[in-house]
Amino acid sequence: MKIAVIIEGSTKIRSLDVENAVKGFDGHEVFNLGMKNTEGEPDLTYMETGLLTALLLNLGAVDFVVGGCGTGQGYMNMVLQFPGIACGLLCDPVDAFLYSQVNAGNCISLALNKGYGNLAGDINVKYILRELFENEYGAGYPDARREIQINARKKLAGVSLAAHKSMEEIIAGIDPSITENALSFPGIADFIKTHAPQSPLKAFVLRRV
Repeated sequence: MKIAVIIEGSTKIRSLDVENAVKGFDGHEVFNLGMKNTEGEPDLTYMETGLLTALLLNLGAVDFVVGGCGTGQGYMNMVLQFPGIACGLLCDPVDAFLYSQVNAGNCISLALNKGYGNLAGDINVKYILRELFENEYGAGYPDARREIQINARKKLAGVSLAAHKSMEEIIAGIDPSITENALSFPGIADFIKTHAPQSPLKAFVLRRV
């Protein structure tokens, strides 16, 4: 699975914690495409990280995104404005286990300031991601609900597509500063060119870079 870590400005000091936690699992490619807490990098808000998440998932450039913001709420609300996104707000390892088994979406939101603290915040993130990625994804819990949950996820994906405009229409209609800030972030355009398969959406996005 190709996993992107996309962190915004208010939580950029947590970027390495999240990246290291995700890299602790075998069989995945991990790409840190958000803020990395390096000097001089442009600032991203959860508006831009949410748009980047939706673009990368809809382009097929990545399979899963680990994101978040100070409380996790803003980022989650932003990404859920787009088609094809199923995002969960995970605050502890039990959330992560249940999300991985029952909801099995393609994106999670972490609270990376609220309750993070000076001690063991990184450990909580590590255990959250362990419960998310170490079990068979989407297996169902409890077992008796497995088929019901699988069918519900399929129906939810259809609802998401029916309830939203296309990504092209959304990009054309939103505040252009959000799109410009997101697509001009260092490394994003090159990543899309390299990792996204050819599609009308990819051509549309690259014309706007």
